[in-house]
Amino acid sequence: MALSFTRIDLHTHSRVSDGTQSPTELIDEAAATGLDCLGLTDHDNTDGWDEAACAAEQAGIGLVRGMELSTITRSGSMHMLAYLFDPTNRALTELTAEIRDSREHRAERIVARLAKDFPVTWADVLAQSGEAKAIGRPHIADALVERGIVADRTQAFDRMLHPRAGYYEPYFAPDPVEAITMIREAGGVPVVAHPATVGRGAGPDDDLMHRMADAGLGGLEVWHRLNPPEFRAHLMQVARTYDLIVTGSSDYHGAGKPNRLGENLTPPDQLERIVEQATGVPVLLPQRRATQPSKSS
Repeated sequence: MALSFTRIDLHTHSRVSDGTQSPTELIDEAAATGLDCLGLTDHDNTDGWDEAACAAEQAGIGLVRGMELSTITRSGSMHMLAYLFDPTNRALTELTAEIRDSREHRAERIVARLAKDFPVTWADVLAQSGEAKAIGRPHIADALVERGIVADRTQAFDRMLHPRAGYYEPYFAPDPVEAITMIREAGGVPVVAHPATVGRGAGPDDDLMHRMADAGLGGLEVWHRLNPPEFRAHLMQVARTYDLIVTGSSDYHGAGKPNRLGENLTPPDQLERIVEQATGVPVLLPQRRATQPSKSS
C-alpha cells in the first residue's frame, strides 16, 4: 500500500504525558517544521488521540496514533512503541491504567525521598504536570528546574533522577513479551523504542530478542539520538535477521528535552509495513492524501 508521505517522525509526546505542548500545538509545530506525517506516542495512554486527529486534519498532515508502553526486563526498563492498535481493547486499557497508577505513586515516593535533601514538594510536581494523565520523572525534573535546583531536565536525570542516585523507586510494568502479545491482540504493531537504553546500553540480549520475535515483535527504532552510530549498525543486522521494521524518530517532548522534531525520520516503506500489519485503527490521512482504503476507526 503506497503512502505519499516523505517526512515521517513516529515518536513524539504531548502534554497528555510528559511533553510540554498540547496535541494541537505539537501537530501545528510538526507541520511548520515540514513534517507530513507524525506519530503521537504518549506514555501509557491514548487520551491525546482525538485532539491530535482534529489538529492533523486542519494542518494537512498524516497522523499515526500510538503509545509508548512501559515494560520491564531482567536488566531494567524497556519502552515499547505500539502503533495503530484498538484503543478500546479491554486488556490493554486495563494494563495501561495499572501502569499509570503505579508510576504516579512511584513518583510520589521519589519526591518524598528528594524532599529530605532538596526543597521540592509533591505540590510542585503537580503544578508542572498540568493536564498530564501519566505523572512521572519528567514532571519531577520540571519541578526541580522551577525550584532552581538544576538547570534543565537533562541535568535532573543525570543527577537526582538517575537510578544510581539513591532516589529511584521501582514501578509496575509488564514483561516485554507480554506487552508485545497484548499489542498484537489489540491489532497494533509493537516496536522497541531507543534500544540502546536497554540492558545498560547493550540492547536486548539474544534470548530476549528471540522471545520477542516469536511473540510478534514488529520492529526496532534504529534512528534515534540515544542509539550511537555503531549500535545502529548492529540494530540493522538484528532487524535483517528477524525481518523487522526499522523506524526513526525524534522522541520529541517540546521544551522538556533537546530533541528536535524531524531530527530522525522513518523511511516511507517502513511506515507502509506498519500500516499493512495493523488491524486496530488506520493511519489518518488528510483529505488531500486520502488514497488508503478505509478501515473502521
